[in-house]
Amino acid sequence: MGFWIFMLIMVLLMPITMIVFGRLFSKTAPKEINYTFGYRTKRSMMNDETWRFAHKYIGKLWYICGLIVLPLSVVVMAFVFGKETDTVGTVGGILTVVQMIPLIGTIIPTEKALKRNFDEYGRRR
Repeated sequence: MGFWIFMLIMVLLMPITMIVFGRLFSKTAPKEINYTFGYRTKRSMMNDETWRFAHKYIGKLWYICGLIVLPLSVVVMAFVFGKETDTVGTVGGILTVVQMIPLIGTIIPTEKALKRNFDEYGRRR
């Protein structure tokens, strides 16, 4: 049971991180454009307006995705409660990989929104 609790905590880290940073980014972007923290792409780092827009946009997506993935992850882990360590570890590992899909997948709609709202020089359309 100890390993199951450990895996549950590990599995919940990603959706909780998405919820926390999603809420944070949707409210406010990091104060300065930087290369170490935040949503950093060529398009998002063009100027302060694109930086704030990208963070607000991806923040909303992460928050919603995190709220969806969190209960689903708990349900999946509940199905392996009391199972062998190998089963719990395999399911936890697969679940973590699946959780990365919305985390990374939100880059595509964010970049499309930036392209739709800003020209190639970062000026609002």
